[in-house]
Amino acid sequence: MTRKEFVRLCGVLGVGLPLQSVFSSCKDDSISTNPGKVLIIGAGAAGLSTAYLLNQRGIEFQILEASNAHGGRMKRTLDFANFPIPLGAEWLHVERGIFDEIVNDSSVDIGIKTTPYDLENDYGLYDGEELSIEDLGFESDQKFVNATWFDFFEQYIVPSVKDRIAYNKVIETIDYSGEQISVSAAGEQFTADKVIVTVPVKILQNESINFIPELPSNKIDAIRDVTVWDGCKAFIEFSEKFYPAIVEFRIQPRSAGQKLYYDASYGQNTNQNIVGLFAVGTGAQPYIQLSDEELIEYILAELDELSDGKASETYVKHIFQNWNAEPFANGAYVYDSENWRRVRTLGESVGDKLYFAGDAYTTGDDWGSVHTAARSAKRAVSEMLG
Repeated sequence: MTRKEFVRLCGVLGVGLPLQSVFSSCKDDSISTNPGKVLIIGAGAAGLSTAYLLNQRGIEFQILEASNAHGGRMKRTLDFANFPIPLGAEWLHVERGIFDEIVNDSSVDIGIKTTPYDLENDYGLYDGEELSIEDLGFESDQKFVNATWFDFFEQYIVPSVKDRIAYNKVIETIDYSGEQISVSAAGEQFTADKVIVTVPVKILQNESINFIPELPSNKIDAIRDVTVWDGCKAFIEFSEKFYPAIVEFRIQPRSAGQKLYYDASYGQNTNQNIVGLFAVGTGAQPYIQLSDEELIEYILAELDELSDGKASETYVKHIFQNWNAEPFANGAYVYDSENWRRVRTLGESVGDKLYFAGDAYTTGDDWGSVHTAARSAKRAVSEMLG
């Protein structure tokens, strides 16, 4: 059973996920233990969520971000279409209540709009067969309407923490051997009482950060053994619409990856016809090896097969995002069929000094999405505060 299938089964059976209890434990703004100064490594979904929660509680913190922008794998562009294009995280995989849980403030009215898929009319082609969105596992997913996950964070989370983000701080060493933790980044030294690491797990897997002392052996093993999918996305504009909501290609075995073309304009206030390509694992490998010219030829050839040549006839432009090539990501996310115990080990704290938050650093009940990153941040903060 894959991670997504497990989450769907919980919904069918009416079984709540264990991590959801973390939210209720973080509602209280009182501080049972003052953690001192906190350094947050990374300004993606987990890092921003962590900072936001600490700010709500008046705790001193600073975010060290390796790149020149916040958002991490929620990256989006406004330059390709007349609506935001999500180059990274795109769908809402849980109920809209997650927005209120992340904002953690009942006085805030969340204005972000989403739309579900039409289960009666939308379908995908799967090995030449017509299947419903439900068959493809999209029955509970929603598309953002003229917004993205990045826009949600930009509007509701970032304003209260942006002044404490230091950019272009590539972390080299985290020394937690002393009473205070010392973090080095390109010759600069930062000190803190606690550190919350939110970098993509592939960064730790590549040993880009040196920990002093070494992390516990079980955590090193989990980092080494976890499978992180390759990943890429593409968006292609056409002069007319010739495609269904979703076209999924069979990957064998199913645990090896995913690949689908989909209507990126679905539900948007636009007259542009834009198809998205989402590919992870073995599904991504053909694309990430190609030059830009080879890439669009490959994509159009695939779509031509499904549309009797309509793709090539109506092609306008494209954009490509190779997540393997992003220096501070190096890949997509932990694959759906990973051992949940390994994921839980990734999320465990070390010595009451180092805490871990992010889509891969959970309690093992769910992983690989923005909402799991945000929930892991609440778990880490709750644990740190005692």
